[in-house]
Amino acid sequence: MTPGRDLAAALLAAGPLLRVLPPPVRVRCADPATAAALARLCDRLDVPAPAPVTDAADLGPFERVVSGLLDLDANPAPPPADEPRVVAEAREQDFTCRFRRTDVRTGDGVVLPTYAAGDPDRPPVLMVSACGMPARLAEGWAGRLSRDFHVLVPETRGLFADVDGFSADTGVVAQADDLLAVLDRFGLRRAHLIGLCGGAVLAVVAAARAPERVSSLSLWHGDFDLGDESPKTDHQQNLQALMAMAARSPQQAAAVHAVLTNTMLGVAPPRLAHLVTYPYATPELLRRYCRLNGAIMGTDLRPYLAGLTTRTLVVTSEDDHTAHPAGSRAVAARIAGSVLHVAEHGDHLSLFHAEESLVDLAARFVAGDDALGTRSPAEAGRRVPPVPTRGGEEVFP
Repeated sequence: MTPGRDLAAALLAAGPLLRVLPPPVRVRCADPATAAALARLCDRLDVPAPAPVTDAADLGPFERVVSGLLDLDANPAPPPADEPRVVAEAREQDFTCRFRRTDVRTGDGVVLPTYAAGDPDRPPVLMVSACGMPARLAEGWAGRLSRDFHVLVPETRGLFADVDGFSADTGVVAQADDLLAVLDRFGLRRAHLIGLCGGAVLAVVAAARAPERVSSLSLWHGDFDLGDESPKTDHQQNLQALMAMAARSPQQAAAVHAVLTNTMLGVAPPRLAHLVTYPYATPELLRRYCRLNGAIMGTDLRPYLAGLTTRTLVVTSEDDHTAHPAGSRAVAARIAGSVLHVAEHGDHLSLFHAEESLVDLAARFVAGDDALGTRSPAEAGRRVPPVPTRGGEEVFP
């Protein structure tokens, strides 16, 4: 390993967060030589340079996230003579080099940064990640799937390319239509949709609106609203309430900002914190995120599930305390012939560690394997019968 390449890679990974945080972003750094080298390295990488400080006692929450990621005390910057080589090696391995960026413009003028990898002649897979998260959060999934498929990963409208003056539609239909706009831009008639967390909701809505464009649905730990048919976890209820407040106005967003920021930082794994906290970076980003994700969390999905016949895999776990597993079971029950996979353990954040067994499960389903095994044999891997009816009305479990 070239000395300093870990630091260069960490700076590239922190780039999305550093570009939206108000400067200066202070980071813990006790060595003056490392501090000077850090500035040069950031300039070469075209990443906003953090401000090194020796006293880290009063760092803010996002400054602590960046400090922890860079870990300058244990990961010093390279000597000047090595900097060009370090930068070249880090760029070559970085997500933004391995995944080609295309800016997709939607019908209402919104720009969607979309990252693509894999052979364009292979079956297309559209990764619909959690709302508001940088595309590189799905890097583990997309990297593995790109060996066998042409993988596209779009980012959420209004939170990445259009960070200034965004006033476009934030509803679920507009967000789902963004997925179809991505397919159009890449000249794709159909694609397999893999939805993670809130992205599972958008995948269902897109399939309902244009079933002929969706080859299959894979819905992972979906943040589903099915009215009184399915309960919600305490996390879902509390987050919805805070998002509703923050979405009302810039003033309300500013008031809620500190609460949600501290909540997210308290549960975010250190290796993912710089990504999962991105939409909480500023009150304005938070306001937009709450409008977008609030629409996802608050949309009753049952009308979109009615009559849906797309080949579908639904995945949850027995102990997901973030999105209630009963929601996934209810969604599977409404899609005739769907495959339900219930693991013993797992939740939203562990999902993004992209464990090999999980991504292989997704790849097998996309490739056509419906006989999917599980550690929970009573439910997972079974085909789900249609929801029974009585006099034309559905009978809820």
